[in-house]
Amino acid sequence: MSTTVKCPNCSHSFPIEEVMAEEYKKGLQKQMADFKKKKEDEAQKERLEFQRKEQELLAKQAQQEQVYLKKLDNEKILLQKQLEDTLRKSIGSDFENQLQMLQNSNKDNEEKLKTARQKELEFLKKEAELKNKEAELELAMQRKLQEERNTLSEQIRKQEQDKSQLRDTEYQLKFKEYEKQIEDQKKLVDEMKRKAEQGSMQLQGEVQELIVEELLQSNFPFDLIDEVGKGVRGADCIQTIRNTTGQACGKIIYESKRTKDFGGDWIEKLKKDKIATGADVAVIVTQCYPKGMDCFGEKDGVWICSFEELKAVAFVLRDGIIRLFTATKSQENRGDKMHMLYDYLTSSEFSSQWNAISEGFMSMKMSIQSERNAMERMWKAREKQLEKVLLNAVHISGSVEGIAGKDVVKLSLTANEGDDAFFIE
Repeated sequence: MSTTVKCPNCSHSFPIEEVMAEEYKKGLQKQMADFKKKKEDEAQKERLEFQRKEQELLAKQAQQEQVYLKKLDNEKILLQKQLEDTLRKSIGSDFENQLQMLQNSNKDNEEKLKTARQKELEFLKKEAELKNKEAELELAMQRKLQEERNTLSEQIRKQEQDKSQLRDTEYQLKFKEYEKQIEDQKKLVDEMKRKAEQGSMQLQGEVQELIVEELLQSNFPFDLIDEVGKGVRGADCIQTIRNTTGQACGKIIYESKRTKDFGGDWIEKLKKDKIATGADVAVIVTQCYPKGMDCFGEKDGVWICSFEELKAVAFVLRDGIIRLFTATKSQENRGDKMHMLYDYLTSSEFSSQWNAISEGFMSMKMSIQSERNAMERMWKAREKQLEKVLLNAVHISGSVEGIAGKDVVKLSLTANEGDDAFFIE
C-alpha cells in the first residue's frame, strides 16, 4: 500500500515511494559512474605497463639479434677458410692424377696411331686396285651399251618413221575437225551476240519508254499519260492534254527509239499512228538524228528530239496545243455571242449597274476633293504661322549678332545659314 505526501504550497499529492526510488536511482547512477571511472583508470595503468614491458622486450630481442648476427658472421668466416683449404688440397691432388692419366693416354695414342697408319696404307693399296678394276669394268660396260644403243636407235628410228606417217594423217584429220568446230563455234557466237544485242536493245528501249512516261507524268500531273501495250499497233504512249478547267485540249503521241541509226520508216509509221489515234502532234524520242538534223526539230510533220530535249519540247508543244484550243473555243458561236453582248449592253440591268458604278465614283471623287480643300486650307494656315516664326527668329538673330558679334553666337533654325527651306513661296 503506497503512502501519499501532499505539497503545502501547490497542494499536489504524490506517493513517497517515487521520491525514494528517484533518490535510490541517483545514488546507483553515481556509484556506477565512480565504478566506471575507477575501471578506466585501472585499464589505463595496465595499458601503460603493457607498453613499457613490450618496449623492454623489444630492446632485449634487438640485443639478442645483434649478438646472434655477430656469431653468425664469425662462423661464416671460419667455414669459408675451411672450404678454401679443402678446395686447395683437392684441386692439387686432382691435377696430379689428371697429369699422370694424360701421360699414360699419350703413350697409348702413339701406339694406336702407328697401327692406324699401317692399316690406312693397306686400305689405300686395296682401294687403288679396286678403282682399276672398276675402270676396266666400266669401259667394258660402255662398249656393250654403245653397241646395244646403236641397235636400239636403228629400231626406234624405223618405228618413229612409221609413227610419224600415222601422226601426219591423224593430225590432218584432227586439224580439219578442229577447223570445222571453230567455224561452227564462230557461227554460234555470232548468233548469240545478235540475239543478245537484239534483247539488250529491246530492253533498253523498254527502259527508255518507262522513263519517258515517268517524265511526262511528273511534269504534267493533270494530263492523262496512256501506255500502249506491247504487240499493239501504235506509238509507245499517248499524252492527253488538259487545261486548268480539266477540258481535254488535244493529244501528243510519243515513239521512243534507242538505236545507233535512224530508221527510214519511223516517220511514216508514226504519221499513220497519229492519224489512227487522232493526235495533234507526233514526237520521236531518239538517240540519233536523221541526216540534216543535229538538234530537235520538225521533219515531214513529225517532231524529233533527244531524251535530254524531251522536257522542253513537251512544254512548248503542250502550250501551243492549249493556246490553239483556247483560240478555237473563243471563235465558236461568234455571231450568237455578239447578239447576246449587244442585248446585255442595251438592257436595263447593264444601265442600272453602270449608274451604280457612276454614283459610287462621283461620291468618291467629291470626298477626295473635299479632303483636298480641307488639307490645302490647313497647309495655308500652317504656312503663315511658319513665316511668322521665321521672321521673328531672323529679328532675334540680327539683334544678338549686333550685340555680341557674328562669330561669338550663331543662331539658326535651319541646317545652314541663309537656308530658306522653311519659306514657302
